[in-house]
Amino acid sequence: MAIETTTLGGGCFWCLEAAFQRLQGVESVISGYAGGLAENPSYQEVCGGATGHAEVVRVTFDNRAIDFGTLLEVFFTIHDPTTLNRQGADAGTQYRSVIFYHSNTQRATAERVIAAMTAAQVWPDPIVTQLQPVPTFYPAETDHQDYYRRNPAQGYCQAVISPKLAKLRKRHADLLRV
Repeated sequence: MAIETTTLGGGCFWCLEAAFQRLQGVESVISGYAGGLAENPSYQEVCGGATGHAEVVRVTFDNRAIDFGTLLEVFFTIHDPTTLNRQGADAGTQYRSVIFYHSNTQRATAERVIAAMTAAQVWPDPIVTQLQPVPTFYPAETDHQDYYRRNPAQGYCQAVISPKLAKLRKRHADLLRV
């Protein structure tokens, strides 16, 4: 298999999208919602916390250029997997840390990566990232796609996303597009 898809949630989808778009081997990143009960939820509904959905990104990648385990290492670099239903000031189940796996191989890889990080004590607190089979994915509205590239000077982008991208460049420079 060469092209794979995964769905990941780790706080605000704008942050994850901006980071994964910069990786070699990533074909596309779509911000959206998954893991809740409402069909075709809106951003306002998801942010309200009543739909059960998480803000997620659907990442399509070429596993010959970047494997799933490496994507997860980046995922765990750009968000805090030890805070339940929270990333910084963003609080609620819609900001939970979750890996929606698309295959048993992805599930096994995620379990292995989490176990290795736990054993290495990468984080001082336990990892609370949920691991679940992929549910229905709903793409977010157009104005939420490619958000950081279109709004780099926006306050949230400067205060929250830019520091995550700096961390990505520092820790995973070898994975970035030239």
